[in-house]
Amino acid sequence: MSQKETNLDITGMTCSACAVRIEKVLNKMDGVDANVNLAMEKASVKYDPDVTSLTDLEQRIEKLGYGVTKEKVELDISGMTCAACSTRIEKSLNRMEGISNASVNLTGETGTVEYNPAVVSIDDMLTKIEKLGYKGSIKQDRETKKSKKEEEIASKKRKLFLSILLSLPLLYTMLAHMPWDTGLPMPHLLMNPWFQLVLASIVQFYIGVQFYVGAYRALRNKSANMDVLVALGTSAAFFYSVAEAFKTIGNPEYMPQLYFETSAVLITLILVGKYFETLAKGRTTEAISKLLNLQAKEATIIRDGEEVKIPLDQVAAGDTLIVKPGEKIPVDGKVISGNSSVDESMITGESIPVEKAEGDLVIGSTLNKNGTLRMEAQKVGKETALAGIIKIVEEAQGSKAPIQRMADYISGIFVPIVVGIAIMAFLVWYFFVSPGDLPQALEVAIAILVIACPCALGLATPTSIMVGTGKGAEQGILFKGGEYLEGAHKINAVLLDKTGTVTKGKPEVTDVIELKEGFITEVISAEKNSEHPLAEAIVEYGKKNEIESLDAESFSAIPGHGIEAVVNGKNILVGTRKLMKQKAVSFDQYEETMSNLEAEGKTAMLAAADGVLVSIIAVADTVKVSSKQAIKRLFTMGIDVYMITGDNERTAQAIAKQVGIQGVFAEVLPEEKANKVKELQKQGKKVAMVGDGINDAPALATADIGMAIGTGTDVAIEAADVTLVGGDLNHIPKAIELSRKTMRNIKQNLFWALFYNTAGIPIAAFGLLEPWVAGAAMAFSSVSVVSNALRLKRIKL
Repeated sequence: MSQKETNLDITGMTCSACAVRIEKVLNKMDGVDANVNLAMEKASVKYDPDVTSLTDLEQRIEKLGYGVTKEKVELDISGMTCAACSTRIEKSLNRMEGISNASVNLTGETGTVEYNPAVVSIDDMLTKIEKLGYKGSIKQDRETKKSKKEEEIASKKRKLFLSILLSLPLLYTMLAHMPWDTGLPMPHLLMNPWFQLVLASIVQFYIGVQFYVGAYRALRNKSANMDVLVALGTSAAFFYSVAEAFKTIGNPEYMPQLYFETSAVLITLILVGKYFETLAKGRTTEAISKLLNLQAKEATIIRDGEEVKIPLDQVAAGDTLIVKPGEKIPVDGKVISGNSSVDESMITGESIPVEKAEGDLVIGSTLNKNGTLRMEAQKVGKETALAGIIKIVEEAQGSKAPIQRMADYISGIFVPIVVGIAIMAFLVWYFFVSPGDLPQALEVAIAILVIACPCALGLATPTSIMVGTGKGAEQGILFKGGEYLEGAHKINAVLLDKTGTVTKGKPEVTDVIELKEGFITEVISAEKNSEHPLAEAIVEYGKKNEIESLDAESFSAIPGHGIEAVVNGKNILVGTRKLMKQKAVSFDQYEETMSNLEAEGKTAMLAAADGVLVSIIAVADTVKVSSKQAIKRLFTMGIDVYMITGDNERTAQAIAKQVGIQGVFAEVLPEEKANKVKELQKQGKKVAMVGDGINDAPALATADIGMAIGTGTDVAIEAADVTLVGGDLNHIPKAIELSRKTMRNIKQNLFWALFYNTAGIPIAAFGLLEPWVAGAAMAFSSVSVVSNALRLKRIKL
């Protein structure tokens, strides 16, 4: 029995009982000897790999309700040519001990690996990738990667130009094989087999060496990819032509059947397709580039009492910065002094600039409009809000949707099947259809090998996912992964949290009924000293209406009832019915007025001056402007909409009526929200939960798709699958519509990719497809799939 030892870092243990429990469960597993240390939060495990895997150990610990610390690394992977390459790397990494999940993206040329650093290192992964015949490195910064990509495109362009230059004379010779007289001159030199050999050799072994290298790597690892098909097809044409050329030695009368033009033109056409494909793939990441362009490039910092301009990456937390009118706020931080309005639309989606003063928080990359601000840097570099958005988009573009795994599986088994079909077709043609006609049999086999390249199939899904997530980011919809972009199209029920989602989450004065004129100034001034949210709403109302504010001569808060203050020599009371009863203030004649306000979901407060009722002030958490419009659009899309809240039934129904929602769950405790999601799921509904608070996190995690309002808490955003930047509920139908259109686009891509292959193979097998036509069709299929994915950039949501 071969024993292995490993250490697992465990999270979530709170006492020795936790450690004992984990230890007991692990030791009950076959071939396992475990010791769990609570203080170190670590499990030392000996196990038999023939009986139990490291993944089994991790899953058992997680099933107990604890976590196993894992790290995530993003890799750049070069050398992949088709889906078979990315699938092979992914499978090999996932087989490595200590790797929980590896996902390789062909379009982005990246890999994301979740692993246990105590078991496997990044160097181990890179070595494995290198052994497979590819190049891997830790993900480089975007500028470095962009520079390398530009160099790669320039190199491809040079090789393509040379290939076209060398192939054109060979392509011209094809005119000599036409069944009719073209009337064009045919120089003797072009028909010389040795001249053709020189031109074709450069294309075959210098320009086309990448296909041989790729094919060797694939076959060495007992698999096959696009390179195998290209190398087989072009080599057959090339070496048959070489054999024919040698037959002319000593036999000048012999008329060789040369196919040098076939091999050279095929390689050129494939390179044309690859070049345009690379250019098109570069456009799929434009969303990230746009986000990066939003960042400030430099900042003005205070050093030794002087203003100094420094690059953005040199700003550190705690630095004091100066932001002048028209400049972008460099990083996230807090205003120390100054007043200004800031355009935060790129983060929050709100078009109206927000007033900023001392103590207010500001967001990096937003635009300072009209005043100079002195601020303290708090979050810099990768910690800023914009950096977080960019990270979410990059991870989503690098992730795999479930539908892509189907395409990868098909690609993985497709190549060996095609090689088998090509061999069979060759034999049938050589022995039965056209006995002894080796050139004809070769042409059929070559055409089959070339038309069947699965490049388009491998690009069909990831390009659409990349463009779709990028389009979402531009609209303020951040999908955390391709699987959520795919899953959102199935949603047929949306459950909306009330406070902060349907409503603004902040009380506002909705009605002021003045029973006696001339006292509103004193009432607002009295509330100025209270910290209660309802009092803040009244004070804010005074500011908006430019009502003069006075200082209170005395003030006292009466918990649960209201406040009492002396303002301008008058004794002011503001609060509930109970407060008025206690102070012997009569209000019975206004009971109906108050009940009507409360029936609308408003909180009615009474205000009295010197023992006489002077006004009724109604405060409510008002509905967002976008709520009614968004809910109406969801209904027209065939989606049921529900609202959930901890508020009483009357308030909940009043809000629901305003926005047109009929399904309401009221008086629901925070811990019961997830159960309501499950109730809807049991009815066969695919549920999207939309919320913004800590208490929404369990429901967001339970739902089929969790959507967090971007203005909400970090906990909610972390638990959700989609973040809706800003508070506009129109992002919900947009997210679902984007998912639907992306899935439609993916299905179109898969159809066309498979159509080219399935239709092309039988046509080639019947001898109706010239190899060079097959090469052009194969190149066109890849370009058309990427071009179709790019159409998503132009859709309207």
